[in-house]
Amino acid sequence: MEINRPWLDHYDPDVPQTVNFVYRPLFEYLDLTAEKWPKRKAIEFQNWSISYGKLQREVEIMAANLRKLGIEPGDRIAIMLPNTPQMIMTYFAILKAGAVVTLTNPLYMETEIVHQLSDSGAKMLITIDLLWSKIEKLRDKLPVRKYLVTRISDTLKFPLNSLYKLKCMREKNSPKVPYNDSSILKWDILRKGKERYSAQNIRPEDTALLQYTGGTTGLSKGCNLTHANLGANVQQCHAMLNSLGDDKEIVMGILPYFHIYGLTVCLHFPTMLGATMVPFPRYVPLDVLKTMHKLKPTLFPGAPALYISLLQQKEVEKYDVKSVKYCLSGSSPMPVEGIKQFKEVFGATIVEGFGLTEASPVTHLNPLRGNKKPGSIGMPLPSTDAAIVDMEVGSVQLPPGKMGELVIRGPQVMKGYYNKPDETAGTLRNGWLYTGDIAYMDEEGYFYIVDRKKDMIISSGYNIYPREVDEVLYKHPKIQEAVTVGLPHKTRGEIIKIYIVLKEGQSMDRAEVIAYCRDKLAGYKVPRQVEFRSELPKTMVGKVLRRALREEEAQKKK
Repeated sequence: MEINRPWLDHYDPDVPQTVNFVYRPLFEYLDLTAEKWPKRKAIEFQNWSISYGKLQREVEIMAANLRKLGIEPGDRIAIMLPNTPQMIMTYFAILKAGAVVTLTNPLYMETEIVHQLSDSGAKMLITIDLLWSKIEKLRDKLPVRKYLVTRISDTLKFPLNSLYKLKCMREKNSPKVPYNDSSILKWDILRKGKERYSAQNIRPEDTALLQYTGGTTGLSKGCNLTHANLGANVQQCHAMLNSLGDDKEIVMGILPYFHIYGLTVCLHFPTMLGATMVPFPRYVPLDVLKTMHKLKPTLFPGAPALYISLLQQKEVEKYDVKSVKYCLSGSSPMPVEGIKQFKEVFGATIVEGFGLTEASPVTHLNPLRGNKKPGSIGMPLPSTDAAIVDMEVGSVQLPPGKMGELVIRGPQVMKGYYNKPDETAGTLRNGWLYTGDIAYMDEEGYFYIVDRKKDMIISSGYNIYPREVDEVLYKHPKIQEAVTVGLPHKTRGEIIKIYIVLKEGQSMDRAEVIAYCRDKLAGYKVPRQVEFRSELPKTMVGKVLRRALREEEAQKKK
């Protein structure tokens, strides 16, 4: 399919139309930065920090110890950690050992953990003591042979490390992990000794990351992302944002590293820039404001719900928060008024973009200094093509202004879904990634997402697939039918509403439904609204019409 590229005329003047890619193992970005700026601070976390030179050394010692623990090239290792230095160090160490990372959301419930670790065949799991009670009861269902367990205090210095332990004891929040010498080990074992290791035979086309994304069937699929895919996306981001890195950058790490968006813009990209990463294990608005006041960050990737939440803090005026130059925003459109208000309060420019797990993930971005169109996801990155095609066959390119399915091609597009050839063939066709998103392009090459063909819900930056929630509800003995819909929300992007038809003679209330969902689903997948009905709108063949329910809700607001 031959395409026009009107967006090339609207790039910032210093942005190249194409990227001269250098394909290398992903961990070499750390090596290059450590060689160039060995003394520059790589991570700052509470009262602990580490330079790039020392980070590289620690990572290679950890890689050597992973090999001693039996890890071979190509083995899958799961990381189930919040944003911490341990997450960053372990991530690079696994790659240095020649293994494959699979990132697991710490908020996942039992069925979600079992599916991902079983599907990926994870040989090792690296997690935190606070999650051990959840993991321990699943051990007989998992392929994992060794567990490495860390604590928040493992990368704190005195006196915070001691104070943290005392706080946990006082609050009776000090999990007992049954460490042994064979299968349950302390994370610190990876830092022992002086022997260093860095895999020498890693090819750019080898898999680096098995990143799981939801599916319309409710079962998540592993996206096979190579060193070349992830590295290309970092180079594309740098080409589009090439003025960043001229000075030393400090990057806020609030977006979760276990999410591909957070991993790329808060870990890969800062490492390439030689920036200081500031990880936050959890989002506490006051802690964010205090950190901004103290460390003077310059780059703040996030999502609209995060930025709006900070604007609502009553104490924001007490802190100096004007150091941030740019906020890279994704997941949902940022209200125009919110963009203006954030600029006034924080002095930062919000730059909106778009991506998906299958594309490592960034594909579109508004220009850093040029025209930023409200509601637009921006333009394709350099060396990325995008087009709008018909939704029936998917082969007819549509002109500007016409809605159709967004398709993408570029070096950041995944190799395929892990062990799912049929799903891969349906998504990757003739060199194009079919996103399932309904969109249009304007005359200048800016793209706009209108709807999602797959009914995916995006709430506070998280991707939620309605069918997954539906299936949990259908398992309740009192529920006859259920359907999940995403409704627009001014700060979260969308919230989840469920419509339920009860079995004859049964009764439930909202609280009972929510409590059931909290027990079965990750917190961000739990519905916010519940409506009981006698029947649901359906097609002639009995398929529930989610779109009809969304239209009903839209009519209520008119």
